[in-house]
Amino acid sequence: MTGSRSERLIGELRERIALADYGPSGSLESEAELGRRYQVSRVTVRRALEQLRAEGLLVSRKGAGWYVVSDASFGQSLALGSFQHAGSAVAEAGVPLVRTVAEYGYAPAPGGVTRSLELPGGAEVLRVQALRRAGATPLDVVTEWVPLAQAAPISRAEAEDPGIWEVLRRHGHHIAVVRQSIAAAAASPRVAELLDVPPATPVLLVRRLAVGPDERPIALSEHRYLGHRFRLEVEFRGWPATAVAEPPGVAPIIPTEQEG
Repeated sequence: MTGSRSERLIGELRERIALADYGPSGSLESEAELGRRYQVSRVTVRRALEQLRAEGLLVSRKGAGWYVVSDASFGQSLALGSFQHAGSAVAEAGVPLVRTVAEYGYAPAPGGVTRSLELPGGAEVLRVQALRRAGATPLDVVTEWVPLAQAAPISRAEAEDPGIWEVLRRHGHHIAVVRQSIAAAAASPRVAELLDVPPATPVLLVRRLAVGPDERPIALSEHRYLGHRFRLEVEFRGWPATAVAEPPGVAPIIPTEQEG
């Protein structure tokens, strides 16, 4: 029973870290207060805290308690009218973002990719999969697809730094619109391996389609962020003066290919 309570507490604290639900300077309640809040023993609290410290999310300060590390979680505001990416959120936190290419090559695109990029079935594309780290800790795995017409100038080294979208921009491919879809997902074995987490760990799946001024797709990317390390934030202003109908149903987002 202790084990399951410890796992539940770990999940609760991961969620709080993801939502930035903690005190000034990243402080958590004392171990005794955590025990009372979650109705678990001091041993269970300590086991959960030690696990989160091992994951790089918490640190303990002698005589001061437990604190969320500065790069444990990042919040990115959803931009209206302009595009922002996780790099800006990480940079604002003063943490270096390092991108390492794990896979680079040309191959026939999966069906979902050809549809998104408006390519004929079986068309060949450049496919790149990379791991991004915020500091020393994994943040997300990004898989990107670029049609051959745009892919020629992108080397493996450039795919790593400065990154595919920046290389495309430097070669005159202006990105006029970014269409973004967001969904919850579970890490496939391959993604879990790169992120150094167990398979099926919750991830935030963010799909981005870059579109040029001529309405033709330029590139497609899928980011799988660790669910407890990244969040997207949006602010709504005002409220309708009159009653409105219930919003329409939400269409499911299906990964463009089976990672793994």
